[in-house]
This record gives sequence, C-alpha cells and structure tokens, in this order.
Amino acid sequence: MELRVSSRRIFRPLLALLLIGGIGLSISAQAQTQPQAPDTMEQRVQGCTACHGSHGQGTDNDYFPRLAGKPAEYLFNQLQNFREGRRKYPPMNYLVTYLSDDYLHQIADYFSKQRPPYPDPSKPTVSADTLARGKQIVLNGDPSKNVPACAACHGKGLTGMEPAIPGLVGLHQDYISAQLGAWRSGTRHAKAPDCMHEIATRLTDDDVNAVAAWLATQRAPQNPVPAPARSMKTPLACGSEPQ
Repeated sequence: MELRVSSRRIFRPLLALLLIGGIGLSISAQAQTQPQAPDTMEQRVQGCTACHGSHGQGTDNDYFPRLAGKPAEYLFNQLQNFREGRRKYPPMNYLVTYLSDDYLHQIADYFSKQRPPYPDPSKPTVSADTLARGKQIVLNGDPSKNVPACAACHGKGLTGMEPAIPGLVGLHQDYISAQLGAWRSGTRHAKAPDCMHEIATRLTDDDVNAVAAWLATQRAPQNPVPAPARSMKTPLACGSEPQ
C-alpha cells in the first residue's frame, strides 16, 4: 500500500508535466506558423507615433510637438531628460524609464531623418503690437534684459542647428508658451549650464506670449533642415550643446 501511494505521487506530477510540455510545444508550433511583424524601427516607435504623428509630424493636440527633422542629438537629449526626470510628463517618463542610451539614440536618429510636410502656420490670435514684440525678441533679442535673439541659436530660418539645437517652426503656440513657462519655473531642466532657464527667467509673461504667438505664425522655409554644426556662434554656453 505504501509503495502504491508513493508511485501515484510520483506519476501524477510527471503526467502533468508531460501534458503541459505537449501543450507548450503545440502552442510554440502554432506561433511559428503565424506571420511575424517586421522588426523595424518604424514598428518599434508605434508608441511614439500614437501621440506625435505617423512620421513624427505632430498632431492637432497643442501639447504633442513635431519630432520629425529635429537634430538627432537634441531628440536624444530630450528622451534622456524624460528618463532621468529633468522633464516631467508621466506618459513619457514611463515610456522611456527602462530604455538604454543606445536604444534612445536609435529612436532619435529615426525621427531626425523623417521629412513629412510642415503644417500651415496658425492665424494670429493676438494684437499686431504683440506680434511685433514677439518678432523683435525672436529676431533681435532684447539687450535691455540681456536676452539674445532666438534666431542666434535656433537659426535664421528657425530650423535649429546640428547637433542639438531644435527648430522652432511648426510648433503650436500653446506648446511654445508652456515650454518657456516650464523653463522659467524650473520644472523643465537641461544639463548645466541650463541656458534656456537663464533666458526664460528674464522674460515676462507678455514676452512669452508674444514670442509663442509670433513663432506659431511663421511658415517653414523651403528647405527646413537644421543649419550645419558650428555654422553660428551661439551667444552663451548650453550644457546640452557641445561647445
């Protein structure tokens, strides 16, 4: 009797293992016959394109900016900033938490090479005086506040400069305003020296509104690629831009 019970105790687990193993082999065989999606970066970045557009062109949502065509090193810096908490937006922080630098570089490189068309500029929603003030700051700065021109870093065509300065055309007014506000308040950071924080803290609310409004009304140039690296001497050092 004792031998019979011991045999059952041994046989039943073995039978269960054999059955489970058989099911596993069957499932594996079925999976191998199913068509596999191609493992390409286009497939891998589906989590990005859901918010930023099929080719990173941006969407009608004011707070999901264009990624396409921006310098790869800038995009990498921002992905790294989200991963390390210098920029805070929970869905983005969560999305990149466990991604390696190498993978972030691949994502950044993919979107930097996309060239979808730019949207039509926004129609002005502010006064002519406000637009004039915005144009003045963007193109010439404000020496009285020690604010350099946006174009001095982001280029005459406002398309950015390689390897890490982004373009400003093709962005929504509310997005630009929100980012300048985040720089001012310190809720958005970059590697030291944090030049955008320095500049943004010298702007008033009216200045921010004017800059954002004017930029949103600008049409992208015919060839909207970033300026070559070191083609401009930037007026101050930025930690995210190699000097």
